[in-house]
Amino acid sequence: QVRLVESGGGLVQAGGSLRLSCAASGRTFARYAMAWFRQAPGKEREFVAGIDWSGGSTSYADSVKGRFTISRDNAKNLVYLQMNSLKPEDTAIYYCGSSNSRWPTAINDEYDYWGQGTQVTVSS
Repeated sequence: QVRLVESGGGLVQAGGSLRLSCAASGRTFARYAMAWFRQAPGKEREFVAGIDWSGGSTSYADSVKGRFTISRDNAKNLVYLQMNSLKPEDTAIYYCGSSNSRWPTAINDEYDYWGQGTQVTVSS
């Protein structure tokens, strides 16, 4: 049984930082790409950042480039999202997704497992 558990969300002021973590189990974690998506109230889930199976290649949504960094530790089955210079528009529930491929995409359907999400709220 594959399980993804996110943590690290919370309330932060604009300009602040948060680090999200996603713990994976039940799968050979190192074989698959991972990604972070987010969903704000009334909006569709959107791609934030992705990382390939080895950690050697990353991709980001334009809205977070230069502010967010995705990384992974395959030995510990963990993926991280370091979020700096947070803005109120970053407020959303953040989800960790495990892909069915070695390389990440921005397409929801390419991810076959999801965590329960962690709330990030950025106050102005």
